[in-house]
Amino acid sequence: MRTNVSLDAMTALLEGHLQNPSTLLGPQTIWHEGRRMLAVRAFLPDSRQAWIVDPAQGAARPMRRLHPAGLYEALCPADYSISPGQYQLRVADQEGQMQTVHDPYAFEPYLTDFDLHIFGEGKLLRGYEKFGAQLREIDGVKGTNFAVWAPNAQSVSLVGDFNRWDGRRHPMKHRGPSGVWELFVPGLDAGQKYKFRVRGRWGEVIDKSDPWGFAAELPPCTASIVTDLSRFQWQDDAWLERRATYNQQERPISIYEVHLGSWRRGAERKHGWLNYRELAHQLVAYCQEMGYTHLELMPISEHPYSGSWGYQTVGYFAVTSRYGSPEDFAYFVDYCHRHDIGVILDWVPAHFPKDGHGLRQFDGTALYEHEDPRKGEHPDWGTLIFNYGRNEVRNFLLANALFWLDKYHIDGLRVDAVASMLYLDYSRKQGEWIPNQHGGRENLEAISLLQEFNIQAHGQHPGVLTIAEESTAWGGVSRPTYTGGLGFTLKWNMGWMNDTLRYFRDDPIHRRFHHDELTFSLIYAFTENFTLPLSHDEVVHGKRSLLSQMPGDLWQKFANLRLLYSYMWTHPGKKLLFMGSDFGQWNEWNHDTELQWDLLQWETHGGVKQMMADLNALLRKEASLHEIDFDPSGFEWIECNAREDSILAYLRKAKDPADQVVVVHNFTPVPRKDYPIGVPQMGWYQEVFNSDSQYYGGSNVGNFPGVQAQAPGWHGRPAKVLLTLPPLGTVVLKPERMG
Repeated sequence: MRTNVSLDAMTALLEGHLQNPSTLLGPQTIWHEGRRMLAVRAFLPDSRQAWIVDPAQGAARPMRRLHPAGLYEALCPADYSISPGQYQLRVADQEGQMQTVHDPYAFEPYLTDFDLHIFGEGKLLRGYEKFGAQLREIDGVKGTNFAVWAPNAQSVSLVGDFNRWDGRRHPMKHRGPSGVWELFVPGLDAGQKYKFRVRGRWGEVIDKSDPWGFAAELPPCTASIVTDLSRFQWQDDAWLERRATYNQQERPISIYEVHLGSWRRGAERKHGWLNYRELAHQLVAYCQEMGYTHLELMPISEHPYSGSWGYQTVGYFAVTSRYGSPEDFAYFVDYCHRHDIGVILDWVPAHFPKDGHGLRQFDGTALYEHEDPRKGEHPDWGTLIFNYGRNEVRNFLLANALFWLDKYHIDGLRVDAVASMLYLDYSRKQGEWIPNQHGGRENLEAISLLQEFNIQAHGQHPGVLTIAEESTAWGGVSRPTYTGGLGFTLKWNMGWMNDTLRYFRDDPIHRRFHHDELTFSLIYAFTENFTLPLSHDEVVHGKRSLLSQMPGDLWQKFANLRLLYSYMWTHPGKKLLFMGSDFGQWNEWNHDTELQWDLLQWETHGGVKQMMADLNALLRKEASLHEIDFDPSGFEWIECNAREDSILAYLRKAKDPADQVVVVHNFTPVPRKDYPIGVPQMGWYQEVFNSDSQYYGGSNVGNFPGVQAQAPGWHGRPAKVLLTLPPLGTVVLKPERMG
C-alpha cells in the first residue's frame, strides 16, 4: 500500500523512539498523487479497525491500516473541516469491542513558545501551573496535559493504568531546543496513575516518576497520580490577610517541630499512620493547649524511604501519601490557620537520592545533578547535589518553593543543610572539590539561588518565614539581599545549641569552669536573626533524649531540663523545640513508634509539660521576651561574671522603655538565700515565673508573690532585690510600671 509515511519514521514510531510523533500522527497536510490532502493518522496497537468520527460531518470515515501493528491513516480532501474538539477516533479491538476517543495528537500544545523561553532562562516561576499533569479543557474536551523536561532523551512516552502501561500508545511531542516533552490526553481525569517512559541518550529505557507530580502512590510503589489541586475550598483568608501585615521579627514565635508519622499513631491501621485530617485536629488542640505559635513539619514531600524522615525527597511537589491525599493536607493547613497556628515545612533543595524512578540520570544523563562527583555527589549522605548553575534546575527549585507557599498556603520554609549548599568543599578533603571561577570555595550558583528564593518568597508572599539551617560562620544569612546577605528571615543558632547542651551535660559542680559557654552566645547573638533550636537532630543517633542527657539523679535531671528550657525561652531569639522534648520523653526519638505519651501520668513529666505551656504563655504576654530579639537594645547583662556561683542575670526589654523583666538563673543545685541582684528602679517586683514551682515538679523555692527593691543599689544600678534563688532554677521578675 502506497503511503506518504517514511519507513524510518514508521519504524521509529513502532519501536518507541520517534522523537516527535506529532509530525506523523494526528492531522497532517500532505501531497498525495499530486494533490494537496489532509491525512489523519493514528497509532492504535492491538486494534482490528478504526474510523474518524466527526459529528460536524455527520458520518464515520474508515481509516486504512498502514502497518499490522496498528498504524492507520485516513485521506481527506484538503478543505475537509476538522476540529480537535469534535473529531474523534472510533476503535474496534481484537474482540470487536468499540471505543470512541479523542485523538491526543489533534490538540495544540499548552506551553507557549514564551513559556519555554523563560523556562530556559530559569524564570518560569509558576511552572507548577504548566509542567507535570495539568487538568485542562480544550474546545470543550476535558483531559490532562503532561509536560516534562528531558532534553537528552531520544523519546518520552506516557504510560499508566489508562493505556495498560504500554509505551507505544502515548509517545510525547518534543518541543524542540527547550528539551520539553508534552502531550494532552483527552478524557484522562484525576486519580489516574502515570509515569514517563524515558529512552535515554544511549537507548536505555526507564520509567520515571513525574518531577512536577502533585501526588504519588504509597511507597514502595512509585507511580505519580493525576491530581486536582483546585478542589479544596480554602477558608483561611483572614489568616493570610493578617499574616501579610506581620512584622515577624517583633512577634512571639514558638515552633513545635513534628514528624507526622511518629507523633501519634493509630494501632488499627497497618502502618500506624494517622491521616492529615486526624492530625490536624489533634495537633491543633495540642498546640493551643501548649501555646505554640507554629508547627514545623519535617519534610512531607514524597520520599521512598521512611527512615530518611523525608530528607531524601523524590516527589518535590507531592505531599507524601503516607498520611493521606493532597486535599487532606490542604485541610490540615487550613484547619491550623483557622485556629491561629502557622505551618512551616522543611524544604530540601540541597540534595536528592539516587532512586532509579527519581531525578537521578533523568534523561540518561546527569540532568538535575552534576556529572562530576566532585560537585555532584554528597560524600556524607550518598545523595546527589543539584546543578544550581543550570537554569532549568534553578527554575525547578524556585518554583517548588513558591508552590508550597502558593498552593498550600504554607507560612514558612525551613531550608535544610544550607551550609552544604554554600561551600564547594563541604565535607570534602583537598582534591575532592572544584574551586569556583575565582578560585574560591564558595558555591556561587547556590548562593545566587538562595538569594533569589528569598527575594521571590518574601516578595510574592508577604509575612512568610524563610529559615536557614546553617551551621557555619557565613555572614549575612539573615540580612537583606540588597546588602549582600542571603535574605533569610531567620537562621538557626547552631552555636548556641552546641554550647548550651555541652554546658548542661556537665555535672553542676564543674559548671563554674565552663561559664563562658553560656555568656559567649551574647557576643554574636545580634549578628543574625536567630532561632534557638533544640531539634530532632539533638535526640537521635545515640545522643539520647534531652532528659537523658541531663546530669544528676532523677530530681536533678528534671530540674536541669526545666532550667534549660527556661534559659532558652528567656534568651534572645525565636524558639524551636522537637516533639516529646516538652514533656521529658526518656527514649531517643524513633520514627517508627509514637511518643511516650503514657509518661504524662507521672507528675514529673506532667510538670515539665505544664511549665512549657506557661513559658509559651509568658513569651506571648511579655513584649520584652519577643519584641526585640535581634538588637542589643533588647538585652542587658546584670550579672555575667558570677562563675563561682554559676549565676546569670539579665534584663529583657521591649520597645517601651518601661516594659522589661529581670531574669535570673541558678545553674547549680544549691539554693541561694538573699542573693543580691541589681535592678533598674525601686518598687515592687512580681515573680511572674519560677521553674522550681511545685506545679512543675520542683521544690517550690522562690520569691512568691514577689520582692521589694531596696537601696543601696547593686551591679551599678540604683536598686537591688534580695532573691531566694531555687536550685537548678530560673526566676523571672517584672517590675511595677513607674508613673
